[in-house]
Amino acid sequence: MSDTATHIVEHHLDEQASKFGMWLFLFTELLLFGGLFLVYSIYRYLNQDDFARGGSELDMYIGAINTVILLTSSLSVAMSITAIQKNNKRMAVILLWITIVLALVFLVNKYFEWSHKYHVGLYPGTETFRTLPAGEGLFFLLYYFMTGLHGVHVIIGAILLGFVIERVLDGKITSENYVFQENGALYWHLVDLIWIYLFPLFYLIH
Repeated sequence: MSDTATHIVEHHLDEQASKFGMWLFLFTELLLFGGLFLVYSIYRYLNQDDFARGGSELDMYIGAINTVILLTSSLSVAMSITAIQKNNKRMAVILLWITIVLALVFLVNKYFEWSHKYHVGLYPGTETFRTLPAGEGLFFLLYYFMTGLHGVHVIIGAILLGFVIERVLDGKITSENYVFQENGALYWHLVDLIWIYLFPLFYLIH
């Protein structure tokens, strides 16, 4: 086998290993959130009225806006893959920046939502929170933990896409070699998917 053919085979194997590693990582993330969804479901079954009251305290419109934001960001990151496949680096970078900006908008909305809850006392440690029924307090504990954990994933995803942009600009990601960008997009789609479950569980089911 010639050196060129050997290099092609090795490159292909590296790509497959990278993709497999990312899918394995995403699977562990799904197990993590799947376990949290199971815990939520059990406690909701045991505290249906308290969970319903807690859900009614959340702003459905902010949740819906953030859902649209993340769905749009998933579209833009997917379009960036198409752009790099067509060797349009400029458009790929623009679409990746759009995704990051949308991530920041999502986080800003979440900040204001959490801040409002803190000011009205619906936050662990406040006097109002200590007077809540046990089930409602549990609802908000799960709400802050699960949406907060998701927010951490949003931050990590945005940073990862920032590294993707750097590699595109440096020429390390091209129309012939864009596995790193695909992996970044896969991670971002996971962030979106998790929110698709969080939104109805906390904001819609009363």
